[in-house]
Amino acid sequence: MGTDQHLKFEEIITELLLAIGEDPDREGLVRTPHRVARAWEFLARGYKQNLDKIVNNAVFTENYDEIVTVLDIDFFSLCEHHLLPFFGKAHVGYIPNGKVIGLSKIPRIVEMYGHRLQLQERMTQQIAGAIDEVLAPNGVAVVLEGQHMCMQMRGVEKKNSHATTSYMTGVFREDSRTRKEFLDLIKLNRS
Repeated sequence: MGTDQHLKFEEIITELLLAIGEDPDREGLVRTPHRVARAWEFLARGYKQNLDKIVNNAVFTENYDEIVTVLDIDFFSLCEHHLLPFFGKAHVGYIPNGKVIGLSKIPRIVEMYGHRLQLQERMTQQIAGAIDEVLAPNGVAVVLEGQHMCMQMRGVEKKNSHATTSYMTGVFREDSRTRKEFLDLIKLNRS
């Protein structure tokens, strides 16, 4: 965020504080517009990231044709409807087609899409699409389990609710045994 953008954001937050009936000059709030602007720089940094830089050529030729999984990847995002957080765990699997990706790149891909205004459904598809684009594997499977503050703090106020989304391509979509194996790996991880 440039200096002009940062100042504009601070002005918006000051206006928000006034609109809700607060005093932006109150001791505890004097620096809040600055802190919120800095927080949003971080929370929305996914817009300034791109897949090529995230992957950084960490794709390798490998003759491996079984499921590769990275489970329990923490994610944090903001619901595009209310600008409230949602967060949870991402589980990502793929079956290589001659290429593998450095395992640390998968959580970075999840994080890039999480640091944008999102819908959990879209984020699930974007993660799968990114793995598919980079590797052209035999299949990709992504499951996101999220808790949404827009459901827990407001509206229906269901504090223990969570949402699960999945997106499967290739053999995960076509072969129920392969899909079941991936889902069983997620369950096994919880035992």
